[in-house]
Amino acid sequence: MIRIDHWLREKKINAKMIMQVHDELVFEAAEKDLPPFIEAIRQHMTEVVSLKVPLLVSIGVGENWDMASDH
Repeated sequence: MIRIDHWLREKKINAKMIMQVHDELVFEAAEKDLPPFIEAIRQHMTEVVSLKVPLLVSIGVGENWDMASDH
């Protein structure tokens, strides 16, 4: 979460991390920027630590947290 916040600020990404709920991060981002943003977030989350098992990341998109669906 901290690394992603630094990345958003450093690269001046047009998105905001608005909330953390347990093991979930919630962002607000422009719809036109979603494909590269989703892949960058997935990469940051899966590469944060090196494990013997794969670290899986589910990403949902929606107008609000409840409406988000996995991508």
